[in-house]
Amino acid sequence: MHIYPAIDLKQGQGVRLLYGDFDKMTVYAPDPAAQAVTFLEAGCSWVHVVDLDGALEGETGNRAAVKAILETGAQIQLGGGIRSLAAIEGWLEAGVKRVILGTAALKDPALVKTAAKLFPGQIVVGADARDGRIAAEGWIETSDVPVLDLVKQFEDCGVAAVVFTDISRDGALTGVNAEATAALAAAVSIPIIASGGVKDIADIEACAAQAHTGIDGVITGRAIYDGRLDLKEAIAVAERLAC
Repeated sequence: MHIYPAIDLKQGQGVRLLYGDFDKMTVYAPDPAAQAVTFLEAGCSWVHVVDLDGALEGETGNRAAVKAILETGAQIQLGGGIRSLAAIEGWLEAGVKRVILGTAALKDPALVKTAAKLFPGQIVVGADARDGRIAAEGWIETSDVPVLDLVKQFEDCGVAAVVFTDISRDGALTGVNAEATAALAAAVSIPIIASGGVKDIADIEACAAQAHTGIDGVITGRAIYDGRLDLKEAIAVAERLAC
């Protein structure tokens, strides 16, 4: 099971939002590339990057920051405002390893399926949920579509994984929703990455204990920045318990 340390980008800086609220933002990494280096030194094989400006505006304002992170040698999965085939191709050509499609998965599932066929192993679905329903457009809009209904659309089309985020826990350090993540993982054949609310090593242990259901990884941000979670320990626990 992989640990994905997160860097959320807003105007070139690494920040964290509380419950996805742009009015509740804290700057944690003024230099995102330097932050990525610390993640690499801790032994991470992936860095999870979210372009918050892209998610909100539909256009990236963080291309230079993403490029700087790539120049560290980090292997990036990137989401936020990627809603066209041209945008997908552009990021992959720039060196991003995997692209996350969230709003596009809800509003243009054909795009996701086409991209998954064109770029096997490089497309990830973002299933961001508020009260069990999919949210989009930087989490400003909440649909009537249940998480499982959305995810099932993409079985057997070649997506690499699904990032399942419980918005009600995101950035709040209230604990990851391991139970809902495991239930989703068990219901589909696509690897699921847990996101939202990780507060300490117990959350890593809880997800790793359910790795057999199909939980492939855990994304964590604020717990690392606040010193509540040691990244090296998290990686070791994930590798040991998920075997």
